[in-house]
Amino acid sequence: MEKILVLGGTRFFGKRLVHKLLESGADVTVATRGLTPDPFGQNVKRLVIDRDDARSLQAAAQTQDWDIVYDNICYSAQNALDANVAFDGRVGRYLLTSTLSVYDFGPKPLEEADFAPETYPIVPGTRADVTYQEGKRQAEAVFFQKASFPVAAVRFPIVLGEDDYTKRLHDQIERVSTGKLIGVPNPDALVSFILSDEAARFLSWLAKSDLTGPVNACSNGSITVGSLLHLIEEALGKRAVTATKTDAADHSPFGVPDSWHMSTAKAKQAGFTFNDLNDWLPQLVQKLSNN
Repeated sequence: MEKILVLGGTRFFGKRLVHKLLESGADVTVATRGLTPDPFGQNVKRLVIDRDDARSLQAAAQTQDWDIVYDNICYSAQNALDANVAFDGRVGRYLLTSTLSVYDFGPKPLEEADFAPETYPIVPGTRADVTYQEGKRQAEAVFFQKASFPVAAVRFPIVLGEDDYTKRLHDQIERVSTGKLIGVPNPDALVSFILSDEAARFLSWLAKSDLTGPVNACSNGSITVGSLLHLIEEALGKRAVTATKTDAADHSPFGVPDSWHMSTAKAKQAGFTFNDLNDWLPQLVQKLSNN
């Protein structure tokens, strides 16, 4: 039975991942701050950690040796450096949740080589010292330059689902419904998404693969921001009120200045089958609009 540690696994796709790992028969331990109730009952072991405290992470790591560690809560060079020390000699593979945000905007589908963490300069610091983008770049750089164990970094785009606690898509639907202004700098920008269950399915599959290094993961296809708003308009029977320049409070979470979408050729070549974006996004928009 594989011994798997999930750092941060009680919200959104992390919760779905734990369920899939349990279904596969894994021995799962979930390490969190212990503040959010989870639905796993007696099926998992639990550790309480402070991800920003190196001693806390090391204590969790040393409870046993691990076949797989999933790290959903690594946001800085320091977080990654702490993990490299804590899990040295104690883990078979380390699977880091990373992000599309490591890439700059651009018209072509982004490939893993478009951001090379192996050569990116490491600047020690905590998550308070850096932006989200820079923190994730630093985390990848530390792991791929310093880790003594195999690492894969999954670069997800925005993850959507009924269970999205950030309610990004929910908010856009509410804004169209009530006629609130939405800031969209470039309606023609292409963006990628992934469904929360699909993200969990990919992470579960990754543990069984031999992939290492950065790997992109998103649904097949992309959509313009304008087309996404049109899906919402169709579902609600109302027109969106948009502007290219707005106050920050009105800016769409999907409002990017240029395209921001990914190629998943590496994962597909390794055998993973992604969902088609058109098979789930219109239905999700309709379902959330009905609620």
